[in-house]
Amino acid sequence: MGQKLTLTAADGFTLGAYRADPAGTPKGALVVIQEIFGVNSHMRDVTDRFAELGYVAIAPAIFDRASPGMEVGYDQAGMDAGIKTRAAIPVDQTLLDLQAAIDAVKGIGKIGIVGYCWGGTLAYLAAGKLSGLSAAVGYYGGQIASQFLDVAPKIPTMLHFGETDHGIPLTEVQKIIDRYEEMPIHVYKAGHGFNCDQRGSYDKPSAELALTRTLEFFHQNLA
Repeated sequence: MGQKLTLTAADGFTLGAYRADPAGTPKGALVVIQEIFGVNSHMRDVTDRFAELGYVAIAPAIFDRASPGMEVGYDQAGMDAGIKTRAAIPVDQTLLDLQAAIDAVKGIGKIGIVGYCWGGTLAYLAAGKLSGLSAAVGYYGGQIASQFLDVAPKIPTMLHFGETDHGIPLTEVQKIIDRYEEMPIHVYKAGHGFNCDQRGSYDKPSAELALTRTLEFFHQNLA
């Protein structure tokens, strides 16, 4: 459904991206941020789904700075590769790449950003640091409470977490709730990665409820 294209960040770096467009008039645009596994088949499916739901959706390949075209699976080897690649790229450079994706869909309408896993943390960061966005949604971003809690979002932001996520204890989630009382934060009876139907941790009821809430949130803030 989508197409691959090239983006250019403010520092001149070029990276890949996957873009999908809706059949009719767009409701707005969404930047879709990958997990640590690259813009793989699952992330392309997610991007396609948002396009089917009416949004121009673009997923920048934010690992291109260290490993161009990287796509890995959800086994231990893939996880190890993803963690290593993430650590090799300074966050400030990744934010430049996200800004390039935002800029690529300007003029379509209001722009939202949604991310998963590492992308969930980045969506939160983008809400506080980047320009051109009107709403942000983050799924199980593990570094929000531990590293970036002081980066206050400047736009409406929603977060989703899993109750049994061993990497993000509920005590960490509570820190975010305590700091940002007005922010909608939802906790599901699921673990990390509950939105990904290619992972053993996939939880369909939680994923569907989170998507419903996400779409309502974007409808409210991007209309």
